[in-house]
Amino acid sequence: MLEGKTILVTGGTGSFGHAFVPMTLAKYNPAKIIIFSRDEMKQWEMAKSYQNEDRVRFFIGDVRDRDRLYRALDGVDYVIHAAATKIVPTAEYNPFECIKTNINGAMNLIDAAIDKRVKRVVALSTDKASSPINLYGATKLASDKLFVAGNSYSGEHDTCFSVVRYGNVMGSRGSVIPLFQSLKATGELPITNPDMTRFMISLEQGVELVWHALEDMVGGEIYVKKIPSMRVDDIASVIAPDATQKIVGIRPGEKMHEQMIGVEDAPFTFEYDEHFKILPNIHDWNASSERIKNGKPVAEDFVYSSDNNAEWMKPEELGDWVAANSEKIGRF
Repeated sequence: MLEGKTILVTGGTGSFGHAFVPMTLAKYNPAKIIIFSRDEMKQWEMAKSYQNEDRVRFFIGDVRDRDRLYRALDGVDYVIHAAATKIVPTAEYNPFECIKTNINGAMNLIDAAIDKRVKRVVALSTDKASSPINLYGATKLASDKLFVAGNSYSGEHDTCFSVVRYGNVMGSRGSVIPLFQSLKATGELPITNPDMTRFMISLEQGVELVWHALEDMVGGEIYVKKIPSMRVDDIASVIAPDATQKIVGIRPGEKMHEQMIGVEDAPFTFEYDEHFKILPNIHDWNASSERIKNGKPVAEDFVYSSDNNAEWMKPEELGDWVAANSEKIGRF
């Protein structure tokens, strides 16, 4: 599907972009992947890895700037929207900035993609968009709604929009694994709550979910990967088994457990072998056989959260993953 196509990744210098670009170049041989982001230094650093790769291009710009998006989307077939203000405390203390990027930026991209006749757009979401309790989650819920409804606006342009949603990306910059590794030598790790749980997904799995969405989407679907959970204190024990765990309490806007599908979405959710799919409850799209395909409806009281998960990652599995990925943890 992506063979010979031009793909643009907003926020492409982040952790997702660093996994998506090499994996997609190797598997699909696209004509071009354009990294669209606002940080010139991150682009300069990333470009060092692609000095002899003419299929990778870099474009300075901000999703807040509609005119710049229009220019960047010339000739683009597919867009992966990864740009976001996503650190929970940052969003709480800078709400106007978070809204400008996560909501206004989404609207800008939707308008530009339709007008430039982009074929398909996949937006990255987060567990925090399900029953949000913090501003970041609320803006991503609004963003998800915008991309779903964007399918109503494309008309004869036939631009399709869908969303992929997943939780804690193992080893990504700012996440708990590199944090614990950085504090390991102190002999003490801060634990918000010993009963806290988190979903565990690798960047490679996140990229594969985006690939699947691009192949499968009709428009308006929210794809949720089936992934295992772990307790935060177990993660700490794997990273630093000899360290003392100090209970520090939950930060403002933080949840005890991650949730990716709430009970309110259960009537519109379908299960597949490796993922769930939430269909829109507008325009009767949740009854569309074209979107449902071979999916099975979930129970009416279904909730997909990290504490009620059927699949759990064992400490030794995380230990093996950390050993295999030690050079990449916390880099992006």
